[in-house]
This record gives sequence, C-alpha cells and structure tokens, in this order.
Amino acid sequence: MLIKPTERGLYCRAGDFYIDPWRPVERALITHAHADHARPGHGRYWTAAPGEALLRHRLGADIDCSGVAYGESLRFGDAQVSFHPAGHILGSAQIRVEAGGEVWVASGDYKRAHDPTCADFELVPCDTFITEATFALPVYRWSSSAEVAREVAAWWRDNAAAGRASVLFCYALGKAQRLLAELGQRDDLPAERAFLHGALVPLTQVYRAAGIEMLATEPVSAQPKDRDWSTALALAPPSAAGSRWMRRFGEHRSGFASGWMRIRGNRRRRGYDRGFVLSDHADWPGLIDTIKATGARRVLATHGRTDVLVSYLRQRGITAEPLVTDYADGPEREDS
Repeated sequence: MLIKPTERGLYCRAGDFYIDPWRPVERALITHAHADHARPGHGRYWTAAPGEALLRHRLGADIDCSGVAYGESLRFGDAQVSFHPAGHILGSAQIRVEAGGEVWVASGDYKRAHDPTCADFELVPCDTFITEATFALPVYRWSSSAEVAREVAAWWRDNAAAGRASVLFCYALGKAQRLLAELGQRDDLPAERAFLHGALVPLTQVYRAAGIEMLATEPVSAQPKDRDWSTALALAPPSAAGSRWMRRFGEHRSGFASGWMRIRGNRRRRGYDRGFVLSDHADWPGLIDTIKATGARRVLATHGRTDVLVSYLRQRGITAEPLVTDYADGPEREDS
C-alpha cells in the first residue's frame, strides 16, 4: 500500500511523511484545521496555503508550517505530492500522492456543494481513493446552503416579530462562517448584524482577514448587560447550550445547523426548537458521484458509516474496504 494506517497515522513510506497523523511525527501533511485532523506536536507541517492562518491560529503561530498553493507539486523522497481543494472549510485540501506508478488521493473531509467561504471541490482522478464516510446513508441528502439561509432568515424574522431572541448553534470553524457568508448575501434580515459567542470570534476574524465577505458581527461579550436581545440573532457553539451564557437572552428560540438535523430525532433528543440541515460534508449522492468520477479502482472508507458505503460499492463491482483511523465521527464531531 502506498499509504497505510499505523499507530501514528496514515503513513507514506515512499515519501516518509504522514497525512493528518494523530500522534506526533516529524513530517505531517494536513488536509484541514479541524482538531481531529490537525493536532499539535509534529515537527513540520505542510498544508494548503489558504488554510495556513487557521492552522497557526489553532496550533500556535510559531509552528514550523509551509503553506502550499493548490496544485503545486512537491517532492518527498520518491513521492510526488500536491494539494487540491476539498470544499470542506477554508483551506481544506485533498492530498494527491504519486509514487511507483500509482496515484492515491486522501480526501480528508469534503463536500461537493458550493460554499462562499472556500474553494470548490476539485475532482482528482486516482487509482486509490481514501474517502470519508461521515454521512454515508441514503437518507442524507442536502438542500443548497442558500435555501438553508432563507430558512434561517425566515426563522429569525418570525422570532423577532414575536419579541424573541434567536440563538443558532453551529460549529465554530467552518459552519458559523458559512452561515454568516450566506446570510450576508440576503436583504430580508431583521438586522444588519449578528452577535457571536466568544469561541466564534477569533475564527471569524481569520476568515475576514482572508477576504471572506460575511454578515457584520459583534461579540456578545461586548454588549451592555441590560441590552435588549428580543430581535437579535446570536451564533454559538453547541457547548453553550444550557450554560449560564444563555441566561442573558431571556425569552428565545434555539436552532442547530448541522447535517445531523436531517434526522428529526436528533433535534428532539438535544432539545433544540428548530433544526437546519446544513453540513460541510458530502451527502450520500455526493459521496457516490465523487467515488465514481475519480475512476478509482480501489476505495478505502474512513470515519463514518464505512460499513454501508463499502457494502454498496462492493455490490457494484468496486473494490472497497474500511480504513480504521482516529478521526472523529458521529453527532458530536465539531464540523458536521
């Protein structure tokens, strides 16, 4: 195998490097800045240039990190390597590795839908495709993010008309900024700005510094204690639900933006008033269409419903098997 799992991560012997390693290594190629893929303690990091600022924000400004332009070819030992847009979050990348007459692509996390906050997914032909399987069930099918933004805007308007604050829970890196970018393109909002939980503020600033246009925001913490929140929209990470931080909003309605909201029971179990189906991962058709389009003769599926995806592909004559990794999956992951 050109790339194989080890106790430290996915290792390429031909180039003597790891892809998204979960234990400290000397040379780490990183697909994107989410914590399950980008971990501290490595000797040197390489990542796609648009994601370098996010990686430094999360792991430290002084890490030894090289930002690589999309499509630029690098040489590691006997392996030729390049980074290609994955469409997941700002700076996310698939990593193409060529050695010994074989081409492998490690997808990291990816989505096929357009996202105004990052480069669109680029199809990269290969012999072996390492794909995520986070939402590998036929029930998971996404509407456009513009349609979801329309639903959020209508919900916000209805709450504001009733004198209730709107608190929208979403993941701090990627999802919050995507929502702000989509809302920023609308002219039917109750207000010209939204408010952010402190965990979302620095990451949103990184996106703004990268030139991403979004709805104007202010930190919740910068507002006076007696502020009237009755018509406001506040974005917060899921960890803020049920916390003392919520008390300031008084009467409010809560929503959660995630692909997991496709299953209504998830919303009820977690106590949200409204669920918005918005994911930064490929849905079922996106996974299947991508795998077919790569032309890969072999597919390795990781983190998610690998059992369902592998079975589906095998039934259609594609060599497929699960690949055990240490990446997160399930409703508690930070980027769904």
